[in-house]
Amino acid sequence: MKVEEASIPGVYILEPKVFRDDRGFFLETFRKEVLERAGIPADLVQDNHSRSVRHTIRALHFQTPPGQPKLVRCARGSVFDVVVDLRKSSPTFGSAFSLDLSDENHLQLYIPVGLAHGFCVTSDVADFVYRCGSYFNPESERGIAWNSPELGIAWPTDSPILSERDRGNPTFSDYPGPWFP
Repeated sequence: MKVEEASIPGVYILEPKVFRDDRGFFLETFRKEVLERAGIPADLVQDNHSRSVRHTIRALHFQTPPGQPKLVRCARGSVFDVVVDLRKSSPTFGSAFSLDLSDENHLQLYIPVGLAHGFCVTSDVADFVYRCGSYFNPESERGIAWNSPELGIAWPTDSPILSERDRGNPTFSDYPGPWFP
């Protein structure tokens, strides 16, 4: 598995070796020792799976400190995946990074604590898998508006399908905190 740091410190793109033949393909989606060698904490304790239709935006979600690191991938279909740095001391605070994840490219993204995450479905249907480094805690769940103008994210849809919660999230500049150190 190839591991490469993205433009936001602590965010990693993982590209597995894919073995293809006339039957299909085989790949490893998780190998603890590979992540640990790259400096990625690999104590992941919870898996989540969502299915969404084209133009669905699930964003920009995060958990307040202590936070929840994630290893994410698109198991079916394709998504435009986005992370936003919420760490006040980071040189990339307020910056967004995006990457297309799909069942064709098999890329994964490791998202450390202190970043908001979201995605937009670009195929008819997408199955999205999250491997999390802490258990879900609804009291710590927060969000920032997916279309916060100061973030400059070029979402690939003009007709987003949003949850009621995501429609009500504050913009990045209006988020009251707490921020991450």
